[in-house]
Amino acid sequence: MKTLLPLLLIVAPLCAQTAPSPAPAADTSTAAPAAAPAASTATGGRGARGFRGGARGAPNINDNFYKLGPDSKVIDGVPQGKWVGPTILPSQVFPGTQHTYYVYVPAQYDPAKPTALMILNDGQAMMADPGDVQAQHVLDNLIYRKEIPVMLGVFINPGRTPDQPEPTPRDWGDNTTNRRDEYNPPTDKYARVIVDELLPALKKDYNISPDPDLHGIMGASSGGCAAFAVAWFRPDVFHKVITIVGSFTDIRGEYIYPELVAQADKKPIRIFMQDGRNDNRRPGNQPNVLNNDWFYQSVRLESALEKKGYEINYTWGIGNHGQKQGGAVLPEMMRWLWRDQPVDPDPNNASERAFRGPVQSDAAATVPNKG
Repeated sequence: MKTLLPLLLIVAPLCAQTAPSPAPAADTSTAAPAAAPAASTATGGRGARGFRGGARGAPNINDNFYKLGPDSKVIDGVPQGKWVGPTILPSQVFPGTQHTYYVYVPAQYDPAKPTALMILNDGQAMMADPGDVQAQHVLDNLIYRKEIPVMLGVFINPGRTPDQPEPTPRDWGDNTTNRRDEYNPPTDKYARVIVDELLPALKKDYNISPDPDLHGIMGASSGGCAAFAVAWFRPDVFHKVITIVGSFTDIRGEYIYPELVAQADKKPIRIFMQDGRNDNRRPGNQPNVLNNDWFYQSVRLESALEKKGYEINYTWGIGNHGQKQGGAVLPEMMRWLWRDQPVDPDPNNASERAFRGPVQSDAAATVPNKG
């Protein structure tokens, strides 16, 4: 089933926004950590940039039309969550590498209740504040207004060896980490990182719902491909996906997904795709050229999913390869993706009509402190 994002979502980002205030000190505040501080170890278990390598230059004029709205910023009176991390997770799927991740624990998290989960690939960019996404603020604002369920946000960086630098919001690690080998191939290897390594580590510290309908994952560029691959290869664990300017091209052969969708039985996946009409275009009609055209391949995958009957939404903007539009519409993508949370229409239920306040219990104190 296909639903189209209303035109309002494309126009709304044009509104002028106030400049975000500088992020305060990282480890004790609710702002995203500005850099990767010393990390704890979990045992047992492109600033602007070009997504394909080092730092990018000045933002393209097309992307300048997309601005973050109020739901992507701190709003007075809205309870803010807490950062836990960084935590280092050694990998057996990619021997010799490790993943750094942060957990954003919303103020409404109750350890006594099974909780939804949203994984964000390229976590260092998704949590950057100021940044193009600032996903932690989206979680705070939408959870508070009951527009999405209470959920933990897990911001995971691409894997790297101990001697490689941590990815940053400016350099996502294509040439300095294991990002390309993890995110791009259309195989189950990155799904194994998330399902077999990350989830068991998280479950030691948090009460995560086992329901795959309450597990979501998102990413941009190659991270979007990786998010799709996790749900595609492990639909028993993940049902919800967001892709921003997904690199479904010939970097490692991701252009085969439309054919895989057509051949396979329909899977219980709900997906929201975003891309721009100027995303790494490759004019020409030869197949080998079109296999490396980002927007062409995004539309091709969306069409295959729609034809197969998947629950899919999408928005095609005018932007280039970056997170500007995806960040601007992330609140609406999240509302659509998570819209099936329980609701009580009883007018006598006063608690249903109230904002979600912070958890007021001793149980909230059991959130681990790894910062």
